[in-house]
Amino acid sequence: MAQGAKRTTAQVVGVVVLAAAVTAFLAVAAVRHGFFDLKVYYGALTWWVHDGGEIYDYLKPNTQYGFTYPPFAALVMLPMAYLPWTAAIVVSVLASVVTTTVLIWWLVDPIARRAGWTRWFALAVALCLAAAFEPMRETVNFGQVNTLLLFLVAVDLLRLLPTGNRWAGVGIGLAAAIKLTPGVFIVYLLVTGRWRAALTASGTAAGVSLLAGALFPDASREFWTESLWNTGRVGELAFVSNQSLRGVVARLDPQHPSTVLWLLLALGTLALWAWRSRAAVAVGDEATGLALTGAVMCLVSPVTWVHHLVWLLPALILLVDNAMAAPAGRRRRVLLVAAIIGYALLISRTVWFWEKDFTGLDGFVGSNAYVWISLALLAFLPIRRWLAPDGSAVEASGVPQLDQPDRRDPAGQRHLVGRPLTVR
Repeated sequence: MAQGAKRTTAQVVGVVVLAAAVTAFLAVAAVRHGFFDLKVYYGALTWWVHDGGEIYDYLKPNTQYGFTYPPFAALVMLPMAYLPWTAAIVVSVLASVVTTTVLIWWLVDPIARRAGWTRWFALAVALCLAAAFEPMRETVNFGQVNTLLLFLVAVDLLRLLPTGNRWAGVGIGLAAAIKLTPGVFIVYLLVTGRWRAALTASGTAAGVSLLAGALFPDASREFWTESLWNTGRVGELAFVSNQSLRGVVARLDPQHPSTVLWLLLALGTLALWAWRSRAAVAVGDEATGLALTGAVMCLVSPVTWVHHLVWLLPALILLVDNAMAAPAGRRRRVLLVAAIIGYALLISRTVWFWEKDFTGLDGFVGSNAYVWISLALLAFLPIRRWLAPDGSAVEASGVPQLDQPDRRDPAGQRHLVGRPLTVR
């Protein structure tokens, strides 16, 4: 058997073994939520379309949970009301799988090219590992929209903005109109001085929201004046699944959580994010800008359930990217160990050990484990140095930089998340 055929056979066997191991892991570790959130969406839309009720008045039977997204999200999800329940599940799962696959391909393929890995093998391994990632499996099991929103933002930041495409910002605007929290990426565009893209994103979000308002005036009025401000519909702030700074503060004193302390922590976190994001954009590192903004969104949002932490996936992949780009030695080992530890914690359901009792030092550290990971990624994710058009290195003053002598592939190209840059 030729060497290439042996290698392919070994890779196929490796992927099959890894997929079987992940399947066995999920059978033991994954919690089955029965598409709970999807049932909320489906029930609310059915109530609205077929039963004549108001979408924001709907509550899933025997729960306090109702439809909490803006009216434009209802417009996007409207076809669901005309599908059988099983078909709605299939569409939800397929949407998560497809968007995740494309995003991971954009992030992993450049690593595979530079490291000389077989590209399909790298993607297959990454997808298996992503399936075990707790936020990802929670997103699928709940029937959530997280990967769709991440994909829309990534289209802008990884594909359109680096090429100067005039449509850059549309994806962010659509994501912000579907769910408010991705609106932080509009702030990211403003903080980093991309005024045209920020205007496009803002205009898109406003335009589609006005369209939804014109189509559904009663629902829009209720959302913007009442439902948006009803925080009781989203759940208990101190619940261990809330892995945001607000959740940390709430678990310190569930009965009287300090709003002042939360605001101070959030402002300090935003200041760190703004500084690091500007530094990343200054050296053309748009992927790290995406990762940093995803992390800060999870931290400063009042409610960040575990499934929302899919926004940390780009940062974990970029840790591996930076490790493989670093010269063999201590720095590479440190980055790989950091990526392994972060990933291991985020598949382990660690925080749930303190679901019933998060008091004491161990409760403070353990119940907020995913928050500490988000903070570490925000503060220490390396910012890459890219080549300027004249071939010189671009510097970001005062920011830790990662030398990348092996950023060239055999064809003499450099890659900025899948986009080749010719060194002049």
